[in-house]
Amino acid sequence: MTSTTPNPAAPAPRIAVVLFGPEGRGGFNQAGLAGAQRARGLLPSLAVHWCEPAAPEARAAYLRGLCETGIELIVAHGGQGDAPVAIEAPQFAATRFAITQGDYLAPNVACYEVLQEQSAFLAGVLAAATTKTGVVAHMSGEKVRPGLRGRAAFADGVRRRNPGVRLVTTFCGNQHDAELAYRVVMAEADAGADVLFAMIDGGRDGAIRACRERGVAQIGNVFDWTQREPDVFIASAIADSGHCIELAVRDFLAGRLACGAKKVVGLEANEHVRLALHPKVDAATRALLESFRAQLAAGTLEPASAYDGPELVM
Repeated sequence: MTSTTPNPAAPAPRIAVVLFGPEGRGGFNQAGLAGAQRARGLLPSLAVHWCEPAAPEARAAYLRGLCETGIELIVAHGGQGDAPVAIEAPQFAATRFAITQGDYLAPNVACYEVLQEQSAFLAGVLAAATTKTGVVAHMSGEKVRPGLRGRAAFADGVRRRNPGVRLVTTFCGNQHDAELAYRVVMAEADAGADVLFAMIDGGRDGAIRACRERGVAQIGNVFDWTQREPDVFIASAIADSGHCIELAVRDFLAGRLACGAKKVVGLEANEHVRLALHPKVDAATRALLESFRAQLAAGTLEPASAYDGPELVM
């Protein structure tokens, strides 16, 4: 039987987790940090690094510096890791990489993903079922693959519940700018939106402030925001990306990191992927959501992976 605990007689593997963004900010990175901390139960020496630059080339340079120190595995947290890993992985064939919520695969690169699009689809169904103005909104930061797929799934959920509901959507370009998020949500409220799905990280406070001022109900992501800010959030599309970090570290230590392949976790793992609801969501809406959830979990319903509709221009 293969153990995931390193051989105490051998040097501990050198593993680094890289979080993209300012240290200590944002729900997505908080989930990643929590996953890394849990992974330290398997490898106490696991290192966590915060990479603040936003440009892919600067992020690649940061990864390069780690590779040059002899790191054996780099876990790049988030779809933001796709571009820098694609630059550096071919140059460091002896280093293994795991990207969470990413798409880039190579002989020394594996991907791990919780299916945010499944809970995002349910968020779209909820938004369409609860809007009173007939206008719902979506906003996010960088246009990376997980965000684009989340937006597409949300739009699909809205359409399948009520094709007459109008969607106002935009990517503001920065996950962590609270003032920018505030201005975007205010503009979406000006367009008539009374329900917002925000896939944002460090900028979440700005989105919350705008929702409070304008009376917009917000649907969060990553964490259960209905527990944190129950006056603003009617639901949260939970997808625990930190679980992917645990899986990657565990697989590497067990010698089963599947480079060139992706491991996914969806609604069948309710503790990691689900739509958390505020208690005020009524029974009829809950039953509607459960019917869609069952189809998604069974694989009989696949959320749309692309959105080709209009975007709000700021």
